[in-house]
Amino acid sequence: MRPTSHEPAPPGAAAPWRPAARCPAGPHMTDPELLRDPFGGYGRLREQGPVVGGRFVDGTPVWFVTRYDDVRAALRDSRLVNTPSNVPGEKGADPREGMMELLQVPEHLRGYLLGSILDSDPPDHPRLRRLVTRAFTARRILDLRPRIERIADRLLAELPHREEDGAVDLLEHFAYPLSITVICELVGIPADDLDRWREWGGDLVSMRPERLRHSFPVMIDYCHELIERRRAALKDDLLSELIRAQDDDGGRLSDTEMVTMILTLVLAGHETSAHLIGNGTAALLTHPDQLELLRKDPALLPRAVHELMRWCGSVHVARLRYATEDLELAGTPIARGDAIQLVLVSANFDPRHYTDPDRLDITRHQEGQAENHVGFGHGVHYCLGATLARQEGEAAFAALLEHYPGMALADDDAELDRARLPGSWRLNSLRLRLRP
Repeated sequence: MRPTSHEPAPPGAAAPWRPAARCPAGPHMTDPELLRDPFGGYGRLREQGPVVGGRFVDGTPVWFVTRYDDVRAALRDSRLVNTPSNVPGEKGADPREGMMELLQVPEHLRGYLLGSILDSDPPDHPRLRRLVTRAFTARRILDLRPRIERIADRLLAELPHREEDGAVDLLEHFAYPLSITVICELVGIPADDLDRWREWGGDLVSMRPERLRHSFPVMIDYCHELIERRRAALKDDLLSELIRAQDDDGGRLSDTEMVTMILTLVLAGHETSAHLIGNGTAALLTHPDQLELLRKDPALLPRAVHELMRWCGSVHVARLRYATEDLELAGTPIARGDAIQLVLVSANFDPRHYTDPDRLDITRHQEGQAENHVGFGHGVHYCLGATLARQEGEAAFAALLEHYPGMALADDDAELDRARLPGSWRLNSLRLRLRP
């Protein structure tokens, strides 16, 4: 499953932060070969060493941490922070500003991208996580399962009407509509606005400045207006719960933080879930033995979703971390202020941890055991939406097998249309023939 892709990589621009400049030169995340085959490229880095110097998307020098045990340990290491200004004694420019310049995000709006729960550290991170967890409970997500199944059944019943030349795009007409509908209903986004959010999400992940500089300000204004409307008429949704939590907490959750939370949950949530469904479907259809196992025993679905997250999850790297002191990672000296890129995809294929890691095996993850991959991260920044993503994946694959047991790829595996985006593995489209 190593298809070609057709979207060019965004241009690199050197913008090194002074402390991180101590990292040795190495591979750039936008290197064409690394974009074409991140599994092989990051795998070679892993075998080169547990910690290897390289360059981030904007040219910032970083340390790539590549092996499973080291990545898990770093994900829970309190000496590594997500916000560079929390590095003691560092007065240099925020290295993330280089990325904002590259994307041409207006300066007065950058806080909405740089101040999310994904980038926060204590004491802000536990405060934000506690407030959103109050609204984003596991029970609430589990209770969504029947609704997810109904949405999936409706979308799949409509697929034959979406066919062109005997094929239908599963991403366009199933994976994206399912994931955006579920997360927007949960958050409290009006159904009439779903198409706008799909477009905004595409603009953001495209990393194309010409798209983002126009859509991002509109997105921010929309969220502020939605908060004001919902404050005047609270409902049974996550946004209303955040407003209640804001009131109960004495206003410590600002409107700016609430907007950022909406952006994070909706955009990150629907994109990753949609591409779990797209990548997972392509993986199963190119591994008929695993597909047959799932057909014969649907009870394997929870284990299958975990294996698909390991084997073809769409997120290949974690957020950048920064060392708050001089330290060692896997025997490599790291200086205070250095940027650290934890590589999830190389960790998830580490032969030191997995037997035959290149093999897709939906029975690999034993039921009842702790999560045996880092597709959802680990530690305090473990994915808030992991339970929802698993629910959507299980419901989507079960419904697909029920509605279209004879489905097949409309294109050769090597011709699948993938986006060349650094740190990501996602399809632009997935054309299927619904019946033999």
